[in-house]
Amino acid sequence: MSRVVVVIGGSGGIGRAIAQGFAASGDSVLATGHAPVGATPGIEDRLLDVRDDAAVSDFFGQLSQLDVLVNAAGVIRRGGEEFTPAGFADVIDINLTGALRTSAAARSLLAATRGAIINIASMLSYFGSGVAPAYSASKGGIAQLTRSLAIAWAGDGIRVNALAPGWIATALTEALQDDPARSAALMARTPMNRWGRAEDLVGPALFLASPGAAFVTGAILPVDGGYSAA
Repeated sequence: MSRVVVVIGGSGGIGRAIAQGFAASGDSVLATGHAPVGATPGIEDRLLDVRDDAAVSDFFGQLSQLDVLVNAAGVIRRGGEEFTPAGFADVIDINLTGALRTSAAARSLLAATRGAIINIASMLSYFGSGVAPAYSASKGGIAQLTRSLAIAWAGDGIRVNALAPGWIATALTEALQDDPARSAALMARTPMNRWGRAEDLVGPALFLASPGAAFVTGAILPVDGGYSAA
């Protein structure tokens, strides 16, 4: 029987690449997002707002099996919006509380299969941001949520880990990519001297979900071209 994989925030960017990677490996993949996307072989797309408790509960209540949950939903609010209480709260609700909602709703299903959760952290789990305080706070929270759930749910046989991408060329980083000076500065600190691709997260995600990572839980794995080592 093939594994069932749910990728929350799997409609684009890193989430989509990971969903495609699991599908290519023969897994049955459900990818959720806030807007419809084009059909992709091996992936069933669903709409889901991770801020909606009832919708999240209903989504997981319809599943009879779940082996892997990937929490990849994430937003950044620009133009100073994250410095407002409302903007800050919305980013935290999607990026951090949303990951808790989905994980809690999936717990019994994952316990039944001794499954795995993979959260998407960030380099901003470790560094602050002068322009995106809510995003930075949410990703710091993701790292601690990952460690905490790994401890709390180990008795259920659920492994909980996270990937911490570096500077990945997606829609979220488009403003940085389009700023020659800022992009050059980031690449100068990245030993591999290139922007990452969403596909660079696929191999690490597949590993964390595999039997090869059977004794790995509570880990935050950087996928950053060496940025955090520089």
